[in-house]
Amino acid sequence: MTKLQHLYRHFGQSPWLDNLTRASLRDGTLERMVANGVRGVTANPTIFARSIIGSHDYDEQFAELIDAGRSVEEAYWELVISDASQALTVLRPVFDRGDCVDGFVSVEVSPALAHDAPGTIAAARWLRRRIAQPNLLVKIPATAEGVTAIETLTAEGSSINVTLLFSLSRYAQVIEAYLSGLEKFTANGGDPSTVSSVASFFVSRVDTEVARRLEALGTDEALALRGHAAVAQAKLAYRFFTNEFSTARWHRLARMGADVQRPLWASTSTKNPKDNDTRYVEELIGPDTVTTLPEATIAAFEDHGTMACTVDTGLPEAVEVMVRLAAAGIDMTAVGRTLEDTGIAGFDKAYEDVLAKLTHLAAAPQTRGQTSAKGSPDASRRRSTRRG
Repeated sequence: MTKLQHLYRHFGQSPWLDNLTRASLRDGTLERMVANGVRGVTANPTIFARSIIGSHDYDEQFAELIDAGRSVEEAYWELVISDASQALTVLRPVFDRGDCVDGFVSVEVSPALAHDAPGTIAAARWLRRRIAQPNLLVKIPATAEGVTAIETLTAEGSSINVTLLFSLSRYAQVIEAYLSGLEKFTANGGDPSTVSSVASFFVSRVDTEVARRLEALGTDEALALRGHAAVAQAKLAYRFFTNEFSTARWHRLARMGADVQRPLWASTSTKNPKDNDTRYVEELIGPDTVTTLPEATIAAFEDHGTMACTVDTGLPEAVEVMVRLAAAGIDMTAVGRTLEDTGIAGFDKAYEDVLAKLTHLAAAPQTRGQTSAKGSPDASRRRSTRRG
């Protein structure tokens, strides 16, 4: 038994791969990882940009799409949909065997829509029409506008991966959106057992931003708190999760077949080279959670990771960390806003970069397509930004 399999069977935590490439689909790597315990896949604009820009695996399909008259942006989404659809097929047996708990593949809407609730709703609907598989999770960032979209889409019966979640205050809004959406869905006769959701709480990025602020303060007390914020906040998020999904309100939905919105630990690779490279996995193990891991973190965890139920331990210490951070002048809600803005900006840049790369490729002889106004990223965005 691999450690990933052990996580699921003995601790109730689902390990998902935080990456998706066409190469891994073609050479069977993803299938082997699923056989070794990976139970889902997440992707985002940065992951797709890295995969498309970093290889020639997409050139042939892209050329065909451009020759067929697709704009650059439309062609990009066809490349994404092709990879996602293949990954969904690989993960479908996990979905079917596990009573629809795992086996998901997450695809994110355009980062250009992060502050556009109607556009996000339209994009999510479009993705679900184009990828009509039950194990698709549409990723939506946890901006204020995203929270509005999450409630609306949940009320329609869509399964959502809430991403770019960095603060407890926003997490409370996300859970409320899920519960309210389910209540509206069931009130209209919907079957809540067909709806799945995860809330992706980012971890290592929190420590990086908090450390930057603590170092600016420079006091001994401030510097002693470096590296403690992310896990403490995640443990408090898990406590909030268990409380919110134990109420009479929740039990009413559960009796109708609803599933909890599991916390998902994202950004689990360490950013500080002095850290144990598996710490964000080891310190957040527990039932009804998902941990997303890039390949390097999976390899490290299999090699020397340790396992114990840790996510609900050390709560008094976690509370103390948050109290000390507040006393030092660290506003965790403000940290969350900064990270939200930075995360969206990073995804938007990756999206623009890949569109620029594809625009250049569209002008290459092998595509037999001419770069035109409809093929430019700006022009195509004006036409189709609401799609994905």
